[in-house]
Amino acid sequence: MELRGNWGNQIEFILTSVGYAVGLGNVWRFPYLCYRNGGGAFMFPYFIMLVFCGIPLFFLELSFGQFASQGCLGVWRISPMFKGVGYGMMVVSTYIGIYYNVVICIAFYYFFSSMTNLLPWTYCNNPWNTPTCNGVVTPTGINNTLANRTSPSEEYWKHYVLKISDDIGNFGEVRLPILGCLAVSWVVVFLCLIRGVKSSGKVVYFTATFPYVVLTILFIRGITLEGAVTGIKYYLTPQWHKILDAKVWGDAASQIFYSLGCAWGGLITMASYNKFHNNCYRDSIIISITNCATSVYAGFVIFSILGFMAHHLNVDVSEVADHGPGLAFVAYPEALTLLPISPLWSLLFFFMLILLGLGTQFCLLETLVTAIVDEIGTDWIIRNKTVVTGGVAIVGFLLGVPLTTQAGIYWLLLMDNYAASFSLVIISCIMCICIMYVYGHKKYFKDVEMMLGFPPPIFFRVCWRFVSPIIISFILIFTVIQYKPITYNDYVYPGWSLAIGFLMAMSSVTCIPIYALYKISKSEGTTFLENSCKADIKWGPALSEHRIGHYAAPGSEGEVEVRPLKEELKEKEDEKRDEISLTIQGSNGSTTHNATPSA
Repeated sequence: MELRGNWGNQIEFILTSVGYAVGLGNVWRFPYLCYRNGGGAFMFPYFIMLVFCGIPLFFLELSFGQFASQGCLGVWRISPMFKGVGYGMMVVSTYIGIYYNVVICIAFYYFFSSMTNLLPWTYCNNPWNTPTCNGVVTPTGINNTLANRTSPSEEYWKHYVLKISDDIGNFGEVRLPILGCLAVSWVVVFLCLIRGVKSSGKVVYFTATFPYVVLTILFIRGITLEGAVTGIKYYLTPQWHKILDAKVWGDAASQIFYSLGCAWGGLITMASYNKFHNNCYRDSIIISITNCATSVYAGFVIFSILGFMAHHLNVDVSEVADHGPGLAFVAYPEALTLLPISPLWSLLFFFMLILLGLGTQFCLLETLVTAIVDEIGTDWIIRNKTVVTGGVAIVGFLLGVPLTTQAGIYWLLLMDNYAASFSLVIISCIMCICIMYVYGHKKYFKDVEMMLGFPPPIFFRVCWRFVSPIIISFILIFTVIQYKPITYNDYVYPGWSLAIGFLMAMSSVTCIPIYALYKISKSEGTTFLENSCKADIKWGPALSEHRIGHYAAPGSEGEVEVRPLKEELKEKEDEKRDEISLTIQGSNGSTTHNATPSA
């Protein structure tokens, strides 16, 4: 535990967890989702899902990792048969870590491209532009004479940055500028994690807080622009009739679940570096609410600028509203060209995206490294954790190279839509079932009480056992019912690529039954039930000073009179045998007889 390390202080943990939970999705997905699902009315199901699913699951994962002081593999000493859940989390984190850093590297590319007097996506008279490009910025606005114009920012994105191919199977060439930025991104992540949480804990003071400074600067600038109020109205105007739509509730539940980073393994990993008696109950509420408040706040920033853009182009806000890469690298950059000193605002925006992405990427990499180090557990690998971090970073970089080709954006979106979709829901549901029903809710509640000094509030106990699993199941059903094959603009993905997407999604889930079968094959003379229900002897607090009650070693100072029933009965039987022996000895003088009491 000493070699493994802890956070320097509790603020570092909270900032790291905020940086992990608050990511690109808060900026490029939530505002659009809110706008499409009833505006202000969407806030009602959103916060309902936060209270009954988001915060309880967040608290469950934090308490799980903190109690055992182990990463996403080590914690499954609680029920070794379910260790496949931990491997599933590692697979998910690997997929996300690969493509997430590619998004960060593109933000780096745009950031470097913004270091100019004139943003390169402002005009159409560039070598990469096509004859259909229309949207030259003039003092009176944008020349918008064509009905279906191609904006300069869109052509810059497709034809210059990506040089996008016509098919996902046509990789073309590696885009060397993007590859260079990917290398920069991985080097930055590695350097920030070179000493594990000791170094990343210091970096997050900047990476987790400065995005709020940028958001505030952009918000103040945005609301002073003409048309900003119209954009914010589009974002927030309640459409109460949509509350009756199941899709709205499904989107709210999915956004809460995915944006908090549940079932990625990162929450368990970050909490494992906490001190044993840290109040993770308080932390879970603070971090969850901060994450959701950031999403709402980001919506004001995004739609104030989009409202200004719509006003300037004399079009409806719905025509410029977008999400995902389309918002980050096409719509918003185009809006920034309309502002005075546009390179400054562009630098700030992309710097914010970089920091938001890095905060999540730190935890993804640390999740993998911690799982490997905890699992192997030798003195050498603990002392040389930096080597493991460097190795994982190099592998991540190499696996990300295909995403820097001309077909890279197709693969990036495929991974984004399939690698961490319904598989996360299944993993989270199985985790809840294992802890509450296989290990036992009463035992887990006592574990949390031993750690925090008070039992989990009854609301969380009810949510963990009933409400949250039901909501998770609802999310899974909703995801299946609402499934539509992925497309990118007008491009329809071929069937073979969708099959690869499903294989990626299933690869994390299949870890669970595969590992369970492996454990069964290794078991000798034990039943399936014993394998499933019995916690490993090493399960419990990592430090001996915290192993009290039934976790204490026999004869230790922390041991209390909480012993197995068989041991207690044996002691009573021995005492009774001694009493009978003494009685017989007293009645027969000096003769001692050993007598066994009847049943």
